Amino acid sequence: MHPHVAEPGIVTLIAIRTSAQERASSCAAELADLQPGSPISRELALRLINCSDDDLPTLLAAARAARDNFKPGVLTYSRKVFLPLTNLCRDYCGYCTFRRDPGEPGAHTMAPADVLAVARAGEQLGCTEALFSLGDKPELLFPEMRETLRHLGYKSTLHYLEAMCELVLRETTLLPHPNPGLLSAEWITRLAAVSPSMGLMLETTNAALLASGAAHDNAPDKVPAKRLRTIEEAGKQQVPFTTGLLIGIGETSEDRVETLLAIRDLHERYGHIQEVIVQNFRAKPNIPMAHVPEPSEGEMLRAVAVARLLMPNVNIQAPPNLNAPYYEELLDAGINDWGGISPLTPDYINPEKPWPHLEQLRLRTESKGFQLRQRLPVYPEFLPAVVSKSGLLSEKLQAASDREGLAKHRETRAA
Repeated sequence: MHPHVAEPGIVTLIAIRTSAQERASSCAAELADLQPGSPISRELALRLINCSDDDLPTLLAAARAARDNFKPGVLTYSRKVFLPLTNLCRDYCGYCTFRRDPGEPGAHTMAPADVLAVARAGEQLGCTEALFSLGDKPELLFPEMRETLRHLGYKSTLHYLEAMCELVLRETTLLPHPNPGLLSAEWITRLAAVSPSMGLMLETTNAALLASGAAHDNAPDKVPAKRLRTIEEAGKQQVPFTTGLLIGIGETSEDRVETLLAIRDLHERYGHIQEVIVQNFRAKPNIPMAHVPEPSEGEMLRAVAVARLLMPNVNIQAPPNLNAPYYEELLDAGINDWGGISPLTPDYINPEKPWPHLEQLRLRTESKGFQLRQRLPVYPEFLPAVVSKSGLLSEKLQAASDREGLAKHRETRAA
């Protein structure tokens, strides 16, 4: 190749490299000027979520500084039992192995005696949370579920859930945390009377994932606007609420920022978002998305760090079992909570990914310089408002919490 042909290529490379260095320098400067506790802008978040590997250490350092300004030195988790009240569901999501149709192998609805037996076994192992997960209103699609509910004596799955939350609250020291899907204002009120907190994953604000062949094809309850309405209604009622995003299901990195911004907007209006979960898609056999690539570790670190910087004073969580074997690296991205961990029950949503042993979790957390502390399903900063309401729920919360609003230590038998 002649020199006069090669030369423009070299100039172009220098220009590209200089431009990238300038962008990196600009991001680094903006992060350096960021005041602890101040959220970043949408524009900066969009740049950071796509930052280069060279810029990633700067991003992570800023996220760690924000986390340390918010809650220094402590990582929390909730010791729980996982109660899959029913795995019948009218939604068919491309990534889900939890749901079943009636008659399908593994289809199951727990009886009240089963719920109580698992809760009491968890109580003996020091659990304080009863996490209820269930399909969204399966009786609307399946006559078999309507018959099951009739046999149990309830009009709907939500009526049954309400009764089981009350049963656990009344008969054990565990505190219910339901994840029942979309809820009306009335049902948020009813469930808040028997649980100190509740949750609904927003997952994504990208409605294009409802299209044919996409992750939320044939999933009527995954319409983003409907999920946002439920989260907003919980805010209007001041219910401590857990939500989050699911990454790797067909959304773009920009979609991830927009989902986080939607959550931040609701929290700024109502102040009720107690926790934001950044959860990564994991491929499994026998699902429509079995061959979809999983998010990389770098994508996960960027999403967590940007979540922390967008919401510096909100609890940010990422599940360790879905990020094994190197889950402790998430601490470098600014999380301050590991979420629910069970010494008794599997993760029924991701059964192939076992929870870390609590002693192993403690050791890995301490290796990064943090103390591991057990919390309740409702975070300490949200506890006073819930406790202020008289009744059985308030009494149970006061009995379960220590002076810091975390879980009161008590002797337990080994798992």
